[in-house]
Amino acid sequence: MRSKLFVPGNRPALFAKALASAAEMLSFDLEDAVAGDDKGAARTQVAAFLRGASHRAADKQVVVRVNAWHTSGWEDDLRAILPLDIDLLNLPKIESVEQLRQAIGEIEAVELQLGLRRAVGLLINIETPRALRHAAQIARAHPRVRGLQLGLGDLFEPHGIRRADLRNVHAAQYALRMAAAEAGVFAYDAAFPGLDDEAGFMAEADSARALGFAGKSCVHPRQVAWANAAFSPSEEEIEAARRIVGAATADGSAFAVDGRMVDAPFLARARAVLATLDREPR
Repeated sequence: MRSKLFVPGNRPALFAKALASAAEMLSFDLEDAVAGDDKGAARTQVAAFLRGASHRAADKQVVVRVNAWHTSGWEDDLRAILPLDIDLLNLPKIESVEQLRQAIGEIEAVELQLGLRRAVGLLINIETPRALRHAAQIARAHPRVRGLQLGLGDLFEPHGIRRADLRNVHAAQYALRMAAAEAGVFAYDAAFPGLDDEAGFMAEADSARALGFAGKSCVHPRQVAWANAAFSPSEEEIEAARRIVGAATADGSAFAVDGRMVDAPFLARARAVLATLDREPR
């Protein structure tokens, strides 16, 4: 999941292009990318596209970002999207455990009405100060929650927080990553608005990867290659991981590799690095 490409739901001409891209996950957006008058058409177009099996043949994970749980389009989104073969439902504007539980209750009600048996997993946007403060509780509030996604635009811009100062970005990333780690779910980094600013994108992505984020959202196909590069282990990391796994003791006791002590957490990390090689083309 190194790269997740946002696809505006009201631009069906982009759907096939996104499918053919190098993005490992596609996020069809019914919320912020779509104006109010276009939301009905976007919902219909995304649902029609995803009824086909093409995204599975392309080995893509699929997310749909629906409108916020308290808005008029919320229930219509659920009825259109929940019957589809998707990996995650992306919930925006969740700020508390109470809101999440209310949203899940409404999701379950629609699933029951439609006779759906599969319980779709949830990716929760953390995009307000209140949400960030409650992120750990939100992440562990329900087993459907699979991950937390940082939204820096909504988190920073209304409050005059300078995103160009990477210290601010790191602080938000760290808080979200610790919340996700406490709950045992993945953390996903925010989309970056600069379409031609590779250096800015990579600065945020490198910071996120150093914190153990799974990947970064992209708002343009050219950003996908940047994200895939940023979240791929280097050859040095791969070789070091192979040496650690190769030297592991049968009884699980600590051992030394390259002059450093290695115990269970380091071994688990090395195995996780090697596991990415089975999922990522190199």
